[in-house]
Amino acid sequence: MSDVTAKLAELGLDLPRPAAPVAAYVPVVEHGGLLYISGQLPFRDGQVVTGRLGDDTDVASGYDAARRCALMLVAQIGQALDGDWSRVERVVKLGVFVNSTPAFTDQAKVANGASELFESLFGEAGRHARAAVGVAVLPLGASVEADAIVAVRPA
Repeated sequence: MSDVTAKLAELGLDLPRPAAPVAAYVPVVEHGGLLYISGQLPFRDGQVVTGRLGDDTDVASGYDAARRCALMLVAQIGQALDGDWSRVERVVKLGVFVNSTPAFTDQAKVANGASELFESLFGEAGRHARAAVGVAVLPLGASVEADAIVAVRPA
């Protein structure tokens, strides 16, 4: 597995501090060689990125929000693995939920913000199955939320 820290630096990205849960759940569960990462919201300057695609938010802003969700997913992975990126075997699946109007149909373009970041950071192991789903509302008014399943090697 490539060095994720070096890839982040190449891309000019900083890993955010992993977000603490805002309700009754844990951020990551490791079971049977898989990490199940709870839904992560997009943050910019410590604030949740809000908005509704097809209303007050465009595809480019949604793409950026999805990318920010992916960064938070990566931060959660790093924390769960104590920074041992060599344990990441493959990103298995991403779920990307887009706060959007009924007429908005570009959820896949928004979700590419997360998908493309995972591929940039993990190479072929970052290519994954995915669902890109439009929803009526997300927690805290977030524009996008993403969760993931990641295959990992034993510690």
